[in-house]
Amino acid sequence: MQTINLGRSDLRVTPICLGTMTFGQQVDEATSHAIMDRALERGVNFLDTAEMYPVPPSEPTYGRTETFIGNWLKARPGLREKIVLASKVAGPSRGMPWVREGQGLTAADIEASCHASLKRLQTDVIDLYQIHWPERQVPAFGNLYYDPSRERSVTSIGEQLEALGKLVKSGKVRAIGLSNETPYGVHEFVRLAEQHGLPRVATVQNPYCLIARGYDNGLDETCHRLEVGLLAYSPLGFGLLTGKYDATGIHSADAPVGRMSLFERMKSQRWGLPASLEAARRYNQLARDHGLTPSQMALAFCYRSWRVASTIIGVTTMAQLEEDLNAWDTQLSPEVLAAIDAIRLEMRDPAQ
Repeated sequence: MQTINLGRSDLRVTPICLGTMTFGQQVDEATSHAIMDRALERGVNFLDTAEMYPVPPSEPTYGRTETFIGNWLKARPGLREKIVLASKVAGPSRGMPWVREGQGLTAADIEASCHASLKRLQTDVIDLYQIHWPERQVPAFGNLYYDPSRERSVTSIGEQLEALGKLVKSGKVRAIGLSNETPYGVHEFVRLAEQHGLPRVATVQNPYCLIARGYDNGLDETCHRLEVGLLAYSPLGFGLLTGKYDATGIHSADAPVGRMSLFERMKSQRWGLPASLEAARRYNQLARDHGLTPSQMALAFCYRSWRVASTIIGVTTMAQLEEDLNAWDTQLSPEVLAAIDAIRLEMRDPAQ
C-alpha cells in the first residue's frame, strides 16, 4: 500500500487504518498489542483511537484503549516516529457524564481532553486530533433529520477551532479533523480557518459502508472540493456485512459472538435495526453470487472508492486482521458495482 496525504496536511498514511475501539472491552491488552504489531508488519502505519474508547463506553473502561496504546508504544522505543496516531476529543455528553458533563465543548474542555490523551498515550504529540461528534445538534448516530427545536449549542465553531489552533501552535497536535459531521459543519470549519488563519481540517471520520452511504448525499462533494479526506468507519457495518448474522440474526441464542450479539446497547441502535440486517443480507448474497466473501466485497467497496482516503478496520482477532488486510487486493467489477447501487436505490441507507 502506498501512503497518501490526509487533506492538505503533511500527514502521510496508509489507505487502511487500524481502529482500536474494541481494545479494552472485547480485546485484552496482550492481544491488542499483538494485533498492532501485526498490522505494522503488514504495512499499516495509521492508528485511530479516542478518549472515550472502548465501545460500548462505560465509566470503568473510559480511557483504557489509549492506555493500552500508550503501554504498547512505551515498550517499543522508536516506534512512535513510524506511525501516524489519531485520537478524538468527545463532544458534549451523550449520557456519559464521566467523559464530559453538560452541554458545550469549550476551549478548556478540548485542552484538558488533549492533555489527558497525551498522558495516556505516553506521547508528546497527537498527529491527528478530531472532534468526535459535533457540539451542535446534528442528524447523526441514526438520527436522520435535523431538528432546530433541539438546538442547545453553547460553544461556537470558532471557539472550538481556536482551541484546536492553540494545540497545533504549541506542538501538541499536528493536524485536526472532524467526525460524524455534516456538509455545513465541514464548510464552516474550513471557512473560519481560512478567514482567521487557523488550522484547516484535514479529515472527516464518518460512517461509510454498503448499508450507510449518507456521505454520498452531498458530503462527498463538499470534501472533494475542499480537499478534506474521508476516514471511513464501520466498513463492515458492525459485523453485519461479514455475513455471520445472516442465518441467525442478532437476537438468537445461536447468533455468533460479535458486537451485535454481545451488547444490548448495540442492538437498539442503527446497526441493530431489522432493515439494516435485511439490507446486509442482500449485499452479502450479492457477494457470494460473484464468488466473493461478504467481507471482501464490503471492504473493497471502501478500499477502491475515490471518496475514501483511508478505511478504518476494527478487529478482535488476528484472523480478522489478516482477512481484512488481504481484502486489499480485491477488485469489484462494474457489474458488481452497478448491482450494489441497484440495491441501495431500493433499500437506501438503513444504518445511517
